[in-house]
Amino acid sequence: MAPFLIGQSDKTMGLSGTTAMTETRVLRRRVYHIGGYDPAPPSAVFERFAKELRRFERAWGAHTTISQLVVSGDLAAWQVSASGSNWRTEIEMRLVRWDDVITSAGTRPTWSRLVPAIVAFYDFLIAGALVAYLRSSWRYAMFFIYPFLILALIAALSVGAAIFTQNLLGNYFASILSFLISAYLLLHAADRWLYLSLLLEDWIFSSHYVRRGDNNLGDRLQRIAADIADNTRMEAVDEILIVGHSLGAVLAVDLIDRVMKIECDRPGANRKLAFLSVGASILKIGLHRAASGFRAAIGRVSSNRNVFWADYRARSDVMNFFGAELLLHLNLPPTDSPVVRNVSIRRMIAPERYPRIRKNWYKMHCQFVRGNDRRAAYDYFMATCGPISAERIARSERGATDLFDVDGRLIESANFADDIKTVGTARP
Repeated sequence: MAPFLIGQSDKTMGLSGTTAMTETRVLRRRVYHIGGYDPAPPSAVFERFAKELRRFERAWGAHTTISQLVVSGDLAAWQVSASGSNWRTEIEMRLVRWDDVITSAGTRPTWSRLVPAIVAFYDFLIAGALVAYLRSSWRYAMFFIYPFLILALIAALSVGAAIFTQNLLGNYFASILSFLISAYLLLHAADRWLYLSLLLEDWIFSSHYVRRGDNNLGDRLQRIAADIADNTRMEAVDEILIVGHSLGAVLAVDLIDRVMKIECDRPGANRKLAFLSVGASILKIGLHRAASGFRAAIGRVSSNRNVFWADYRARSDVMNFFGAELLLHLNLPPTDSPVVRNVSIRRMIAPERYPRIRKNWYKMHCQFVRGNDRRAAYDYFMATCGPISAERIARSERGATDLFDVDGRLIESANFADDIKTVGTARP
């Protein structure tokens, strides 16, 4: 490995002005990434990561190399080496797999999802979730209603087609056939253009997860938790970072809670875990009346001093709970965790590209795990591949933007202590 101009060795060399920087520098990082409800296989996620990594290079003046993908039953892994003129970080990326769980549910045709989806809708409705969504984030409440409004519209248009056919031909068989053909075509169009099937499966899975959990996922998370707990006792990496995006943030809370339980049974010093929930759907599950076990897990994670938790949100993303008070809405005791950061997706994306995606709710939501065109307070790749700890970045309202010069050089004179005690909510 090439020598570092700034880093852990600075203490022994006696360089002035770098001690505070040393405390937040990361030379080696292991990242556990848990994506949202997305059936993309590991190969597609890896290719997307490699493509978006190029944006990180352009925005921050960095250079990166990436290894080949290695896939196992629980994880998909690859190595990244990222560097600037005076810094270098080695990263182990570990994708926590649950694409197989999502794919197995998504093989059935759209029409077969209708009854389970309606059952899931009423499950969340009766459990008080919709009212709670309206109180915590009306935008998310609209997202909850959205797929079921599509179904209602499809039903209304199909009935209208049947009535028109009956009035025109006076034939009940023809009107029934007209209803079925209209419903099939409209469902197909909604599936293709509005992601209807994926949305319905998302809510079906969430209802099952709240009520019964998922044994396959539970066993997988337990094995990964044991691996993380073992690694917190080793000096192989400087930072262990867990990133949960969308519904993946729910699984991340579950994973961290399992790590904590394992460590409780293994007395000894344990290093801090860093946890970023980005565009998270934690309240989606937590506000369901039956999710008492999950709410308890949130309480344990938020109160554990060995876990640094930052929650990133954006007003323009309808699929996260912008403006919500996480612990307050869940009736949990207040703590200093998570540190909440409200970010602007507009400031992450090039002005010429933003108009093309701002009306696409899915692309806006996925920007939390994509590369930025411009330097911004939140940057997924700076958090996962950069030389600064996730905690240091999250505790600053400006992220890492003040820590690098225009050429991507880490600024040695940057005051790393300025924001280290900053906690709470940052307003855009």
